[in-house]
Amino acid sequence: MTPQDIKNRFGIIGGSPLLDHSIRTAMQVAPTEITVLISGESGVGKEVFPQIIHQLSARKHGPYIAVNCGAIPEGTIDSELFGHEKGSFTGAHEARKGYFEVANGGTIFLDEVAELPLSTQVRLLRILETGEFIKVGSSKVLKTNVRIVAASNTNLPDHIRNGKFREDLYYRLSTVPIYIPPLRERKEDIPLLFRKFASDFAEKYRMPVLELSAEARQLICDYRFQGNIRQLKNLTEQLSILEKNKLITGQTMAQYLPPASGNPLPVLFKEESGANPEYSERDLLYKVLFDMKKDVTDLKRIVMGILQSPPDDITLDNRAAMPENRNTAVAPITPSMPTEQAAITIQKPGEYNKVEAHEVIEESLSLADKEIEMIKKALVKYRGKRKYAAQELGISERTLYRKINEYKIEI
Repeated sequence: MTPQDIKNRFGIIGGSPLLDHSIRTAMQVAPTEITVLISGESGVGKEVFPQIIHQLSARKHGPYIAVNCGAIPEGTIDSELFGHEKGSFTGAHEARKGYFEVANGGTIFLDEVAELPLSTQVRLLRILETGEFIKVGSSKVLKTNVRIVAASNTNLPDHIRNGKFREDLYYRLSTVPIYIPPLRERKEDIPLLFRKFASDFAEKYRMPVLELSAEARQLICDYRFQGNIRQLKNLTEQLSILEKNKLITGQTMAQYLPPASGNPLPVLFKEESGANPEYSERDLLYKVLFDMKKDVTDLKRIVMGILQSPPDDITLDNRAAMPENRNTAVAPITPSMPTEQAAITIQKPGEYNKVEAHEVIEESLSLADKEIEMIKKALVKYRGKRKYAAQELGISERTLYRKINEYKIEI
């Protein structure tokens, strides 16, 4: 049996190599008894692959049950999967068999397995390891022989890091993973699917079949279908019902394509051991502030280096000799020279100014010196009144008195 035979039998449309690879994997694991985890986005058709595995296995004559774990309330999920005894909880008027007991000898498909509560995940892990389970409200251990195929449209490793999914259960379920590609990874299949849906709706509503212009075909091939096949099918049905002209142009198609949700551009991602893989707004602000602080520090270091040790080969005479500076030259401004004393000297052609030696006074970076300076300024401002000076400095009067004695500041 070939992948094309499987497509014909189960109504799968497409010739993408990624899709063919997924089908071949399902065909290879079907005769075995190992568990399979099917992953893929919502609307890609994950529900077809458990049927392929079941029909090509030795269990094909046994029951096949598909369970949507996300559609069952958390309070009743254990009862639905494992059954319950009469009177085990309010409303349990009679005993009931669970899906694992009913599917004995067959296959059970757990769709959206990431939605299972942690307590239910423990019960599921026991079935995978020993085939045993206990009904709700019972103490009797029962045995079942089922093959489990699970599916999820979310990233289970992320759920594991967030403490929402058991790691040991993940490895038991994903013995063989099967990935179903989204439509944006198999664009060559989009026109084929559109043609199939258009034909089905034309027969259902008794109307002519839709046709696509070259521009409209290019539009749907370039569009990022977030809902995948399900969204494409809904789009085709809308066009079939609402458009009288069955030749769909690019302008008409653009009116029915909603703005694609999500950002296809790269996003920030933080991969640290034991850390949340997502950036919070606070993390981003901290990162920006730290980067700015680093840039300012580097800039200060460069400026101080230039002021303390200017290059020997760059002099005022050399700059004046350059074409753009031949007629004017600017006297250097040093930290020790007040800005209002700096003068601009107009130099005539052929004349050169002599640069007089100057001293660069380096500012003290000592915290004690800065503290003494601020205390003195506050005391001068309030004419020696320690109470108001302490309020200005943001410290207690007692602390100010201690620091005056410590630094031997004369008032």
